[in-house]
Amino acid sequence: MKKMLSLALAAIAAASIRAQEVDELEDYEDDVTVPEVASAQKKQVAQWPAFIAICEIPETPDLVGLRITIPFSTKQESVTGFDVGLWGRSQYFEGIQVNALRNDVKDQLSGIQVGLYNSASQADALGIQVGLWNECGSLNGVQGGLVNTVGSMTGVQAGLINRADELYGFQLGVVNIIRDAELRFCPVLNVGF
Repeated sequence: MKKMLSLALAAIAAASIRAQEVDELEDYEDDVTVPEVASAQKKQVAQWPAFIAICEIPETPDLVGLRITIPFSTKQESVTGFDVGLWGRSQYFEGIQVNALRNDVKDQLSGIQVGLYNSASQADALGIQVGLWNECGSLNGVQGGLVNTVGSMTGVQAGLINRADELYGFQLGVVNIIRDAELRFCPVLNVGF
């Protein structure tokens, strides 16, 4: 419980630092008069502390803070902070995602995903995935669930079925597969290095 509280406080601190950086960047861009910069569109960044998705919105600004995705998920490119609801999706995510049905990050994940189905299948990830089904392209961290799949990993997989293409760490479960190891299959414990 103490670890979850410290992670939550760290995510809040990261969100406030990100919001300050965005404000400073906007102030700087307002002062610059270079024609190329003046004609370019500014990236929209949410300035509110919470965003509630009550309908499908095609494009919404990036979010720093809390996103509640009940009953819909929005198409934000970047989310920093907490993502809570039924289905959370974004290109880039930093923080904690707790969605009942699915967490989906396309390019980069730094943080924790908790839900039935956690996906960062094409992403580089740093953190923890906990759910029934966890999949990731590249992960430095921990996967814990019924089924865990990863392309390249440094860390630990714990579940009923664990599969990794490359693994520097170990797997705990009934079925453990490391495709790039000399011992590709080993029940209970498999180690890759």
